[in-house]
Parts: sequence; structure tokens; C-alpha cells
Amino acid sequence: MIDVMTPRQRSVAMSKIRAKDTVPEMWLRRYLWSHGIRYRLHVKGLPGKPDIVMAKWGAVIFIHGCFWHHHDGCALFKLPKSNADFWRKKLTANAARDATAVKKLTDDGWRVLIVWECAMRLDSVRAENLILSWITEWRPSATIARHVDDVTCEPLCL
Repeated sequence: MIDVMTPRQRSVAMSKIRAKDTVPEMWLRRYLWSHGIRYRLHVKGLPGKPDIVMAKWGAVIFIHGCFWHHHDGCALFKLPKSNADFWRKKLTANAARDATAVKKLTDDGWRVLIVWECAMRLDSVRAENLILSWITEWRPSATIARHVDDVTCEPLCL
């Protein structure tokens, strides 16, 4: 399949994609703040620069976009047809980098929560409840995602 945009148009479109202050991240930050959970953002000294760091709780949260972090099996993830090899390599490398960061954080004693974009977009109330209980009940590292028709809070697989 041929790209319908010129290289210049594609460059402009890609430059508008943000790494920080995304809609899901802002939603979660407002939710946590309204429930009295205080945090720091994108701490550079920690592996993977977690989106949210709650030192008091010994916890970090990564908010993963289903496309950019290769959420396999998700309705929101679809590998592009044009330049498929490039995207497959890039997204696989992103997922591997994520796994490495999570492993380093857990080895350093942090609890890690990965919240997928699909969980927030497709069932935000359930995601909110799972996130807040994960933080306050000192649950171990976990992933919150939505797969087809159910929301799961499953143990983190490294």
C-alpha cells in the first residue's frame, strides 16, 4: 500500500504526536489528584521515565498507548499496512524497551502499574477503581487493560 501523504505531510503529522501530557495521562493525573494522591511526573533518574511516580506509595505508573507500545490483541492496535516491516521492528523495540524498564524498576523495589489506553477509553470507571485500589491497597505490580469484552487486572508478565 502506498502512503497517501507526501513525506512533508507525514513529517508534520508525526511531529504532532506527543510523548507527554497525552489525553489518557492528563485524565489519570486529574483523577489521582482529585483523590488526594500526590505524584511527580516523568522522573528522569528512573528507568523508562515513568509517567507518574508516587514515592510515598513505592509505586510508578506507565500509561501506554495501545499503538505505540504494541498492545497485541487489543482492538485499538493495528499494524500499519504501509512500511509494515519498519513499524513491526519499531513497535517490537518499544515493547522490549518497556519490559526492560519494568524489570529494572521492580528489581529496585518499585511497584509498577501499566495502564493501557484501551482500559481508560473503553471502561474508564472500572479502570479508575482498579487504579485507586492498586495504589492504596499496596498491590504488587500489575497491568490494567481491556481485551475485547472484559477488563482485567492481571499480574505483570515480564
